[in-house]
Amino acid sequence: MKTGSATAMFDLTGKVIVVTGAAGILGGHFSRALAGSGGTLALLDQQRLEVEELAKSIALEFGVDAIGLHCDVTDPKSVIQAVDQVEDRFGHIDVLHNNAATKGKDPRAFFDPFEDFSLRTWREIMSVNIDGMFLMAQAVGRKMKARGNGGSIIQTASIYGVVAPDQRIYEGSNYLGGTINTPAVYSTSKAAVIGLSQHLSTYWGPLGIRVNTLTPGGVQSGQNGEFVRKYSERVPLGRMATPDDLSGALVYLASDASRYVTGQNLVVDGGFTVW
Repeated sequence: MKTGSATAMFDLTGKVIVVTGAAGILGGHFSRALAGSGGTLALLDQQRLEVEELAKSIALEFGVDAIGLHCDVTDPKSVIQAVDQVEDRFGHIDVLHNNAATKGKDPRAFFDPFEDFSLRTWREIMSVNIDGMFLMAQAVGRKMKARGNGGSIIQTASIYGVVAPDQRIYEGSNYLGGTINTPAVYSTSKAAVIGLSQHLSTYWGPLGIRVNTLTPGGVQSGQNGEFVRKYSERVPLGRMATPDDLSGALVYLASDASRYVTGQNLVVDGGFTVW
């Protein structure tokens, strides 16, 4: 790296990066952004075939080394096995993008009113959205600590872990074949992600392991026009996010450009949380 070259600091060449939830809505975009900056990728997801195909596609498109591995982030054995496989293949891990999340086994139950929300669904979502974060950070952090060369852990949260949802946006809104809302379990789990990141940043800071949160605003992903209109009216920049709007922030946190940044929550929301 040339001293003083800001562009070079964003280069991920030589960095081994683990991405969880890689086959999800945002996971593929995130993975391509990291590959586009030169990263070596280990893509993890519960959808085995999808993540294997994604890795093959990215390797061909960007000319980087990429593997797709099955991993259930709620299962300690599955997490340890996947992390060991990554280390066996690449020798070490430089970056973890803790990105897996879920709406549960029944996506419609995810939108049930708070008064009727089931404990079963609550636990299903928490098991991925926060338990999975804990297990992945623990397994990868243990490897980074043993290696003694620092590292970067990035955990995906949401603006609804920072502020409460504006319930007016959801009047007349539809998604996944029905009415929608942002349930309390989602807000609670994402607020917990931010708290976990802050804790780990001080715990591992002396070892040079940086831990930060990436907090996206609402991403346009098939919501009906009424929702998009109402949401966009709440955003100073006047629109919902696209996946590419988040990619630069992720590459920044993964790269040496953020080498003195830890314990931070980087909010990428078009200004939604300003008002």
